[in-house]
Amino acid sequence: MVFRGTISDAPDFDPSVDAETLYNAMKGIGSDKETILDLITSRSNAQRQEVISAYKCSFGQDLIEDLKYELTGKFERLIVCLMRTPPYHDAKEIHDAVKGAGTNERCLIEVLASRNNKQMQDMVAAYKDAYGRDIEEDVIADTSGHFKKMLVVLLQGTRDESGVVDADLVEQDAQDLYAAGEEKWGTDEATFIMILGNRSVTHLRMVFDEYEKIAEMSIEDSIKNELSGDFERLMLAVVQCIRSVPMFFAKCLYKSMKGLGTADNTLIRIMISRSEIDMLDIRECFRLRYEKSLYNMIKDDTSGDYKRTLLNLCGGDDDLAGEFFPEAAQIAYKMWELSAMTKVQLRPTVRPAPDFDPAADAQALRKAMKGFGTDEDAIIDIVAQRSNAQRQEIRQAFKSLLGRDLMKDLKSELSKNLERLIIGLMLTPAEFDAKMMKKAMEGAGTDEHALIEILVTRKNEEIQAMNAAYREGYKKSLEDAIHSDTSGHFCRILVSLVQGAREEGPADVERACADAQELADACNAESDDMEMKFMSILCTRSFPHLRRVFQEFVKCTNKDIEQIIKKEMSGDVKNAFYAIVRSVKNQPSYFADRLYKAMKGLGTDDRALIRIMVSRSEVDLFNIRKEFKETHDVSLHEFIQGDTSGDYRKTLLILCGGED
Repeated sequence: MVFRGTISDAPDFDPSVDAETLYNAMKGIGSDKETILDLITSRSNAQRQEVISAYKCSFGQDLIEDLKYELTGKFERLIVCLMRTPPYHDAKEIHDAVKGAGTNERCLIEVLASRNNKQMQDMVAAYKDAYGRDIEEDVIADTSGHFKKMLVVLLQGTRDESGVVDADLVEQDAQDLYAAGEEKWGTDEATFIMILGNRSVTHLRMVFDEYEKIAEMSIEDSIKNELSGDFERLMLAVVQCIRSVPMFFAKCLYKSMKGLGTADNTLIRIMISRSEIDMLDIRECFRLRYEKSLYNMIKDDTSGDYKRTLLNLCGGDDDLAGEFFPEAAQIAYKMWELSAMTKVQLRPTVRPAPDFDPAADAQALRKAMKGFGTDEDAIIDIVAQRSNAQRQEIRQAFKSLLGRDLMKDLKSELSKNLERLIIGLMLTPAEFDAKMMKKAMEGAGTDEHALIEILVTRKNEEIQAMNAAYREGYKKSLEDAIHSDTSGHFCRILVSLVQGAREEGPADVERACADAQELADACNAESDDMEMKFMSILCTRSFPHLRRVFQEFVKCTNKDIEQIIKKEMSGDVKNAFYAIVRSVKNQPSYFADRLYKAMKGLGTDDRALIRIMVSRSEVDLFNIRKEFKETHDVSLHEFIQGDTSGDYRKTLLILCGGED
């Protein structure tokens, strides 16, 4: 196994000298924290054990107890954890996760999904030694259901590590998984547990590829559809570790630091446990996925001696480099390949209401708005729980039966965000998109993000319908409006997209290789030429074709297309190309990100929130919800609940359709 850690044995190591240095750093008033952290992070774990022994021989004291006495807070926790051997560190983490009132399921999932057989067996023995108890019994007492069963399977540390792959068994396992989940009502969890808990890593990678051919979706998407709660999270973690342990840890690290507050226990646990194994790969995966180095994220998110120690363990700043290590280039390539193979089943959250009666709905809406006061609840319950086609029938019935314009009545009865949201739902998708484009270009500033989001994510026929609705509603062509409101390359990109003439159909492999090479060559050209070349390919080719192009691009350049765009371009042009790449890779994930940005921090971008919730509710809002939870570790439902209020919130939550 190649060493990919950041911490290794120190040369010319003398444990007695180190012990004395540490003793001197702690004696007297106050302690020399810098000396302590620099020494401990520049020794391997095995060397630290020798220092502990030498310290006891020389000074008759327990080094760990002295460190606990001298240091405080997160810094103390980090240094003390570094002094434990890996099996005892893992054992303590599991012990802390199950003792006391609550259970820390996240810690159980992270540790047990990621350790190999030897690490697992050493941890089980260390637990017995340290606590005089059986780890399996403690885990069983503290968990339940299928989640418990899978944890017990993992704790055995008996996954096949032979590396021998039987092609017939690969196909059989893929079929069995499909039969246990997607093919039937209800799920046979035992099959998932048996196969994912016991087969070798190489074997399972091939099973996942085979599964995708049969199910036309990734194993991850099936797990999200079929399982729920902690069991779902555990199985996803196991799958991620089978695909790439470094990428799994990169995601865990990102989640531990993103948003408000830092999950320090997770951060400490991963930085320590991976520093001598695969920290270099984790750093690479981190940069590949989040376009930011792990080093900079730690730097921005922590402080003081704690920060200095973590940065020593991290070992370097990858934002200074541009190319991938081989491991990350392979992962980037594989990510595009997966994205190309997966046929995501798009799922809405709003469906046509059964037993629909437009006349009755029209009468009920009129009643809700007649006389003093407005019955908002009645309006919301009707409008948010009908499909768009049904709402159009209600509009028509309202006019035919009552001789009134429903839109005008709603506008006069409702106000602010609730009015904007309800009116948005009552418009046809084309009218709504046209109105959103108009709003994005109205007044002094332009909302470039809105223009990009709409034009990048709509299909050709949706763009053409929007163009017609724009001309009908505003007596001007949308293209002219874009011309008068934007300029330069950005304007050209939008004009190209607003034609609604993107190619459709599958990837053409030969042409994809040629396109990738052209993009690679353009990276060395002047920035104007580069942007024009990118536009000629990114704005015209079909999404399936672009997936293949971006995959081949990694092969040509050893770089990911997202990195190039981030590094070589700027402003609105960068944002537009970046949005195209994100949408090609995973459109629900792109929308989840836009929703997160609309609500995080101070103030809410209500226009973006309304635009996405309305336009995606009958397309893929269910998928967006799943991606939101996966990336941000909090459900879209919780986020909306915390960020909005009143009837506006109530309507958004109905559209959201569930809590995840």
